[in-house]
Order: sequence, then structure tokens, then C-alpha cells
Amino acid sequence: MLRAIKYVLIGGILIMTTGMAAHATANENDLKLTIVNPQNLYDPTPNGYSTAVIVPRGARLAYISGQGGQDSIGALSPDFAVQVKQAYANLGAALDAVGARRDQVAKLTVFVVDHDMSKLGVLTSAVMDMFGGTLPAQTLIPVPKLAVDGMLFEVEAVAMID
Repeated sequence: MLRAIKYVLIGGILIMTTGMAAHATANENDLKLTIVNPQNLYDPTPNGYSTAVIVPRGARLAYISGQGGQDSIGALSPDFAVQVKQAYANLGAALDAVGARRDQVAKLTVFVVDHDMSKLGVLTSAVMDMFGGTLPAQTLIPVPKLAVDGMLFEVEAVAMID
């Protein structure tokens, strides 16, 4: 029994060491997201997102809390489009703070109060402006209310960092 445990431990150390060596030799090309939009599925890119995003092995992830449309003093505009623009500016500041580029955002989750189809144009435009051709995977969740009274929009992100 002790002999079996010894071999399991040695095997685990070898696997961990092998994994560490591979990570230590990763180059910049290894740290790029892979965007996947299968041809047999609806093309989501006109709506500002990708079907799936693969984060490379060995990459570190940053989880960005939901960013609302508050300005630097906490004021909220009553206008949905203004809140969305400010929320994405806030997301950009959070990404900058953790050292993540826009093309390193793998996933967005957006929360929209009283969502209807008229809001999609505003959301798509904001995502396209911020992310260009490297569109993250994204989920939109309609909600009746958010954390702060008057808040109409919130966006959270998962980003890869070097």
C-alpha cells in the first residue's frame, strides 16, 4: 500500500513538473483567445458576441465584478444608452487596472432591467465599439431590478491576463 502511494505521489510530481515546464515556455502566441463560431450555428457576430471562446492553457484569469452606469461620483443617468456607455467605460477602467487588453476578454454577462428588443441596438453598438472584431462570448439576462435604484444595466467580464 505504501509503495502504491509512493508511485502515485511521484507520478503526480512528474505531471505537475511537466505542466509547469510547458507553462514556463509558453510564448505570446499561446496566450491568445480562440474565437469559435461554428458554421452550423447562427452567426452571432452581427449582434456583438461570439458563440464560444477558448482560453489557452496556462493563462491567468481575472473576474471583473458587474459594472453599472455610475460615473466617478456614483451618479446615474436615467437614460439607458448613457448608462450602457458609462458601464462599458467603467469596465474598460477595471480591465486596465488588472492589465487586460480588450482582446483578452473571454466572456461577458450583461444584465438589463426591463429588457426589450429596442435595447439590443444600443448593446450591440457598445460591444462593437469596445471589442471590435474580437467579440467575447456573451449572455444577456433580463432582470426586474439591479442592486442600485435607477440602475438599468450592468456588465461583468472574465478576462485573460498575461
